[in-house]
Amino acid sequence: MDYDLIVIGAGIFGMTAALELQRRGYTTAVFDPGPIPHPLAASTDISKVIRMEYGTDADYMAMMETARQGWLDWNAQWETPLYHETGVTMLSRQTWRPGDYEFESYNMLLQRRHHPERLTAQAIAERFPAWKPGAYVDGFYHAKGGYAESGKVVAKLVELAVEEGVRLHDLEGVQEIVVRNGRWQAIRTNQATYQADHLLVAAGAWTPYLVPDLKSVMKVSGHPVFHLKPANPELFTSPNFAVFTADITHSGWYGFPLLLQEGHPHEGVVKIANHGVGQVLHPTHDERVVTAVDEQNLRHFLANTFPALLDAPIVYTRRCLYCDTLDEHFWIDRHPDIDGVSVAAGGSGHGFKFAPILGNLIADAVEQKPNEWLPKFAWRTLTPHTAGQEAARYHG
Repeated sequence: MDYDLIVIGAGIFGMTAALELQRRGYTTAVFDPGPIPHPLAASTDISKVIRMEYGTDADYMAMMETARQGWLDWNAQWETPLYHETGVTMLSRQTWRPGDYEFESYNMLLQRRHHPERLTAQAIAERFPAWKPGAYVDGFYHAKGGYAESGKVVAKLVELAVEEGVRLHDLEGVQEIVVRNGRWQAIRTNQATYQADHLLVAAGAWTPYLVPDLKSVMKVSGHPVFHLKPANPELFTSPNFAVFTADITHSGWYGFPLLLQEGHPHEGVVKIANHGVGQVLHPTHDERVVTAVDEQNLRHFLANTFPALLDAPIVYTRRCLYCDTLDEHFWIDRHPDIDGVSVAAGGSGHGFKFAPILGNLIADAVEQKPNEWLPKFAWRTLTPHTAGQEAARYHG
């Protein structure tokens, strides 16, 4: 055997798993078409939201309580902190009612002894002056949240993995998983064939194409991301502005305060994106472009939410690819029919924030060790009528 364990994919699922499995004593290799961090990977961006709020889903909140402490620990361990606890504002255009994402998230925070601050329309206008006065009438601010510099996080995990002995096969994409008689035999890349005792497929949007059994329960969707240059940066700088969701289950819109890191290629931008239905795409064959309609939707949102950004130039766009499961829960388990294969994918647009606990979660699945959170992400039967359950997502 070439290795004890091969990981396909160097995104946040693959790199956290590879690092943890190497630490557990496995000779581990990671294969990725690269360059790493892959410029088209969902993980590769300037920022991802770190939030606890999941409506009535106490499991995800409990996971995020542990993950948030992990982000703080990484900040303490790493020479440059990559998690920024600006807090999170979650605002709505109407007074809350039971069942609303913001209502249920706020009450779950209280049940779990957190201290979110309820915001009236007046409080929103006074504290966060970039928001259009009176447009959002209810909401809360939670200090335990913010954003991580996601691309830099992946790069740091790659650096640590290499230091600890993980073999990185950069620029070597996997073309085929060879299976015979219910047992995986090898992977074929664009350069060679490799074997190992166990294979972990953590290839994000490419996962259902490498593991065709998953095509009926996973789809790939692309979502628009915009970077804007504000004329008045102070309006969008903490503490005047925080990570936000804007009536998100009815709109999909969310975003981040001004990026201030000196020398960063995207310094001085406000990132705004849409966590919604998206556009079904093939990860390799389809163009990932932000359309004129996407921009029109953004400008309409800005006019009704952040007037000071309405005429701001858009300096960068991308279409972020989600690997969606039909129910929008992750897929982390051993393959039930192919011996020696595990899958860790299906981030569904909300997986990155769990990075500090993902490695342990995935490694436990590979080793078939008990873990209180794994049953939620086990191999399961879904039908075409299965509805997405990610509480913050706009479902159309």
